[in-house]
This record gives sequence, structure tokens and C-alpha cells, in this order.
Amino acid sequence: MRSLYHRRAFYGFGLSLAALAWLLLWVWSQSPYGRYLEHGDWMQIGLAGAICAALPFGESLLPAALYVLGWVLMLGAMMLPTTLPILDVYARLVRRRRDRLALIGLVICGYLGAWMVFGAVAHLADLGLVALVRRSDWLTFNGWALGAAVIAGAGVFQFSDLKRRCLERCRMPMSFVIEHWQGRREYRNALRLGWRHGLFCVGCCWALMLLMFVVGTGNLGWMLLLGAVMAVEKNFAWGRRISTPLGIALLGWSGAVVLANTGV
Repeated sequence: MRSLYHRRAFYGFGLSLAALAWLLLWVWSQSPYGRYLEHGDWMQIGLAGAICAALPFGESLLPAALYVLGWVLMLGAMMLPTTLPILDVYARLVRRRRDRLALIGLVICGYLGAWMVFGAVAHLADLGLVALVRRSDWLTFNGWALGAAVIAGAGVFQFSDLKRRCLERCRMPMSFVIEHWQGRREYRNALRLGWRHGLFCVGCCWALMLLMFVVGTGNLGWMLLLGAVMAVEKNFAWGRRISTPLGIALLGWSGAVVLANTGV
């Protein structure tokens, strides 16, 4: 009975943190600085623009710092609910240890670390594409082609073996923890466990996360929808049933974008 109470409290706390992340994102999106969630130009955003101009390297460092903050909030809102099952298993495994909170914190840090690496790569790729579009007249007037390509890529990835294998690892939290928790060098082991779980999570969700760069990284509606899809795919036995229909829907969406912009 006590174990059930602790599990409910654990999930309640985790979902409360996710709800707080959603609230902070909503407040940010409604503020004068909400445009940065959409990759707006900081030099044109009030006080932030003045700070960017005044600080050494402010035009790059401050936006980078706030991108990290926004990315962490997105992870808390979208991905924390999807990883609660494995955190619950690990928390029960180390519940009698005095340093259990530190160990759980290290698992979370490792998990976030994997997503932060992906976020950095995605952000650099986004900056590169923006620079490419500015130098290409064709892309300037046909930016939809990049969006259609990302959507199609996400659709194709739904049918890939990598997607299937990563999802299988995410759907078996008990097996994953038992496989990766040796109980030696506990702090390093906890960090590594979180990192490896994060890699598998990135492996199955990265293509869907890239859709946020198409629909708008500050679009809370799409954020909520994609977060729900990833949670269902990862944590429910019937989640595998939506992978194929989702892939077909994404390919259809990409095709519709092409048709709408080419008139074919």
C-alpha cells in the first residue's frame, strides 16, 4: 500500500514539474520576448536587444543562453512525462539508499544531456539553413520545400528499423534499468544510465522533434500534440499501432505541401 502511495506521489510530482514547464512556456510565449521561441531577431526585441548590443559577444552568447533555457523547458514539458516510467523503476530500485535523490538527479542529468546535444546540433543546423536561405533566391521564395522535406523525413523515419528498435528499448523500463544498473561507481553509473536512455529516446523521437522547427518552436499547440504522440508511442503497449498511420499521415502532409505550392 505504501509502495502504491509513493508511486502515485512520484508521478504526481513529475507531472507537476511538466505542468510548471508548460506554464512557463505559455508565460514566455505571451511576453514581448515570446518571438525568440520562434527564432526571432533579438536585436529587435526591446531590453534583450539592448543587452545583446551592449555585452561583448552579446549577439551570440545571450541568445544561446536563452535558447538553452527554452530547450530545457520544452524537454520538461514534452519529454519528462515520457520518461517517468523509467525514473519510477529506478527510484524504486534505489529507494532505501540515503543518496537516492542524488542518484535520481544524475539519471535525469544524463537524460537531459543526450537531448541537449541533439538540441545543439538541431540549432546549428537551423542556423545553417537560415543562412543558406538568405543566400539562395530560390529557397527564399520556396522555403516550403525545406519544410516539406523535414515532414517527409519524419514520415519515412516512422517505418525505419532504428525507430522500432529504439522504441522497444524505451517501452521496457524494467529491463533497461536492470541491464544498465550495476550498482558499482553508483554516481557515474546513474549518469551513464540516464545518458543511454536519453540516446534511445532521441533515437526514436528526433524526427518528430524536428517538426517543431517547421511548425514553430514556440507553437504550444503543436508542442502539446507532439508530446502526446511521443508519450503514447513510448509508454503504451498499443502505441506501436499509431506508428504506421502517423508515418502515412506525415507523408500525406508533405505531399499536400508540395501540391499546394507547385500546383501540380
